[in-house]
Amino acid sequence: MKLVMAIMHNDDSQDTIAELNKCGYHSTKVASTGGFLSSGNSTLIIGVEDEKVDDVIRIISENGKVRSQYVPTNIYPSLEVGGAIKVQTGGATVFVINVEQFIQV
Repeated sequence: MKLVMAIMHNDDSQDTIAELNKCGYHSTKVASTGGFLSSGNSTLIIGVEDEKVDDVIRIISENGKVRSQYVPTNIYPSLEVGGAIKVQTGGATVFVINVEQFIQV
């Protein structure tokens, strides 16, 4: 068994959860905040059998949209550029962790 943790943009989480549910996967959504842009994220926690991990990752990948966003450089002085810079955000960061034991009570 594996624990899949996916950190993704809030705007993408509802569609991802809906698709996971449609395919028979259950998830828990936890509100989280990104470190780089300090923006709202969702962390999805999904427990699945080993052979289903690729399908779960496919669903997350298809629903986690990459976007561009302008970030003011004055909040990141090390960038030393005036105004704002364009950065890519979104998508998902996915962790797959071995689960030694799973108990539902």
